[in-house]
Amino acid sequence: MTQTHSEGEGPWRLVLVTGPSGAGRSTALNALEDLGFEAIDNMPLSLVRPLLAAGLDRPLALVLDPRNRDFSVNGLLDLVADLAARSDITFDLVYLDCPVQVLIRRYSETRRRHPLSPDATAQVGIEMEARLLDAVRLRADVLLKTEGLSPHDLRAQVQALFSAPTHQPMRVQVESFSYKRGIPTGVDLVFDCRFLNNPHWQADLRALDGRDARVSGFVSDDPRFATFFAHVCNLVEFMLPVCTQEGKSQLTIGFGCTGGQHRSVATAEKLAKVLAQGQWQVSKRHRELERIAAQVASA
Repeated sequence: MTQTHSEGEGPWRLVLVTGPSGAGRSTALNALEDLGFEAIDNMPLSLVRPLLAAGLDRPLALVLDPRNRDFSVNGLLDLVADLAARSDITFDLVYLDCPVQVLIRRYSETRRRHPLSPDATAQVGIEMEARLLDAVRLRADVLLKTEGLSPHDLRAQVQALFSAPTHQPMRVQVESFSYKRGIPTGVDLVFDCRFLNNPHWQADLRALDGRDARVSGFVSDDPRFATFFAHVCNLVEFMLPVCTQEGKSQLTIGFGCTGGQHRSVATAEKLAKVLAQGQWQVSKRHRELERIAAQVASA
């Protein structure tokens, strides 16, 4: 039995996801599904209106892209225009954007054929798709640039954008990273730990990381650390209530050092502990340690 939309329930929630192949559409769709959306990949454009006419009983996320034979840019833009005129649906057109050269590299690494050029090189299909989708990109309500994002990062961004408002405390994520690999996308506050004494130059500490008590103690013993950390805590303690009042659901705080293994990790761990003691909902992520662990696992 199809559930109808009763007056007073508020508008249906619809998210349309598109963008070039290889930019992360499946990852974004999975993230929306985890948020409670009914998720359908590679949806034929001609079936969207009949699906909406049948009624929805929960939020809906659809991936619409050139893999499907009935896809057309004009058809998608006409659908978007129709949805914009409806008062019973709240929708966003999400475009996952990625530079052509990055997509070419990704296809080269996976050795997959591009759906638009199965009998030619992936580059032919990638460039064709970029030209085809240019008008859709310009119309997008949400443009997510996925270059440099890990699947974890993309999922986090999608969930931050589309999670339902709650009365739960704002989430805080504390991250460590290496400046050699760039500042993580989506970080709100960034602190540079490279001025602190580096455990890398201590032979007995080099192979360890900032989660080890010996490394943490070495970093904390730097005469400049206490003042630095006190200033960080004061700023964060000021920012958290302000961000909560503004309705922000998550604040991400990053600590960087040269290799992302010692100083940034130790400082991130220390701040996470302080925040947890203050009853904030806090999670930790150490980007470079995750990368090292993945390399070891795949060896």
